Amino acid sequence: MTTETPIPDTAPAAPGEVVLDARGVTMRFGGLTAVRNVDFTVRSGEIVGLIGPNGAGKTTFFNCLTGLYIPTEGEVRYKGQVLPPKSFKVTAAGIARTFQNIRLFANMTVLENVLVGRHTRTKEGLWSALLRGPGFHRAEAASRARAMELLEFVGLEKKAEHLARNLPYGEQRKLEIARALASEPGLLLLDEPTAGMNPQETRTTEELVFAIRDKGIAVLVIEHDMRFIFNLCDRVAVLVQGEKLVEGDSATVQGDERVIAAYLGEPFENAPGDEEVAEVEAAEAAAEPEADNTSDAVPGKENDR
Repeated sequence: MTTETPIPDTAPAAPGEVVLDARGVTMRFGGLTAVRNVDFTVRSGEIVGLIGPNGAGKTTFFNCLTGLYIPTEGEVRYKGQVLPPKSFKVTAAGIARTFQNIRLFANMTVLENVLVGRHTRTKEGLWSALLRGPGFHRAEAASRARAMELLEFVGLEKKAEHLARNLPYGEQRKLEIARALASEPGLLLLDEPTAGMNPQETRTTEELVFAIRDKGIAVLVIEHDMRFIFNLCDRVAVLVQGEKLVEGDSATVQGDERVIAAYLGEPFENAPGDEEVAEVEAAEAAAEPEADNTSDAVPGKENDR
């Protein structure tokens, strides 16, 4: 039989409950350390930002949170449970993400892309799929209805039958978010959601993230656009060369002299040299997941980590 099977951990968290708890996360590539002993939490009802200069290890840390990398040290918990070291199991547990470089199925329709995101919330038995009985059709109809709800939520319902490759860049970003939401996450991770966008598209994305938070989904965002981050987030953490330098509200972070120095390229105590920075960046690039090279992916605008 084919049934819709929500995973218990995806139930809405109580207000203020810790949904993500990363403890001592360290990621080494050979003898190089890209992320070093990072503690990080996200609570329900929060939008939290993660910022840092290029090469700071932000995307590497994201990959550790979502099972694309297995941390060399430390652990990541979602609602108190240690996450399994497989990305599809992390998604099933209740964490979804988008990527710095857009990864859509270019030759599938907008609706089909969102339906792909439903696979972790459906369970199809072999005979049901082969015979296509009443249970299969009910589940398929339910998935399509939910996918259309999500397309309406992001403003793409009128383009449901368009090919993903034919969408404007900003709408491709919206579609990737809708596909992530299709897995019914309790925590959504957004990697550079406004990269390459104009000011109007950025404002629309900001409103969309607020709407996602209002649905009870916690949000963690990596972004280079400081105005976007400080307008959006309840808390902001700063990574510099893989270490968490400071964490707090917008005023605290913006006023920290070490943050200002890091963004201006000025050295501070124990700051790594240029050669070490370049080595870590090269190691991160070499370890990028194979999915970055997916031939069916929609090309997006690349940005530094």
